[in-house]
Amino acid sequence: MTNKKTLTALLTAFALSSPAAALDLNAMSDEERALFGAEVRSFLMENPQVIMEAVQALEDRQADAQAQADFELVSDNKEAIFDDGFSFVGGNPDGDITIVEFMDYRCGYCKRAFGEVEKLLESDGNIRFIVKEFPILGEQSVLASRFVIAAKQVEGMQAYKSLHDALMSYNGDITLAALRRLSSTFELDTDAIEARMNDDTVTQEISQTRALAQQLRITGTPTFVVHDEMLRGYLPYDQMRAILEEKRDL
Repeated sequence: MTNKKTLTALLTAFALSSPAAALDLNAMSDEERALFGAEVRSFLMENPQVIMEAVQALEDRQADAQAQADFELVSDNKEAIFDDGFSFVGGNPDGDITIVEFMDYRCGYCKRAFGEVEKLLESDGNIRFIVKEFPILGEQSVLASRFVIAAKQVEGMQAYKSLHDALMSYNGDITLAALRRLSSTFELDTDAIEARMNDDTVTQEISQTRALAQQLRITGTPTFVVHDEMLRGYLPYDQMRAILEEKRDL
């Protein structure tokens, strides 16, 4: 534990149990400060768990503050999150609850989450699922997103879904040749898709999602939005299921 974190925890512990004036070290004489320091050191040596308790209390407060901030961000950006007019909508479009995922095709945790989300959609026929293309892991990520968005624009949502699922299970380098091969397996109009990749409409979709992610302070993938809550990072099936049921009870 760093000295800074230890000091923060210590001050937090005393703030929870002492008047504010008791922490005004500047109001103490040198002798009083030395005595106070010795007493604090002695207490902590005898009760080291206090530091961990104070750190935990501080982390809990920070988590609560982050959750409240996320709630407000989701509320302020509802339309862009849940109804942007261009993102893929799968599962049950008329479902009673919506899961939104910001993802990247080169993100290992996104690939891991893919199976969990698919399991949720298969086991629960009342989930609306939205995919936000958020390529942040380099040129291969951008290439993949451009290709699948172009496929959606040229061939429709089913073509997007086929390529999306294939890429979430794909572990090689993402090149144009690889994307063309995937497209061919689904008998898509690969030439038309490639011709659309650098169109302004594709660029605009990616730019709008990036702007939304910045507004929501999303810096990593996967990030999920469920009802009024942001879930930052991978979550296993059971945990996601529990969160869905909790939100449905609101």
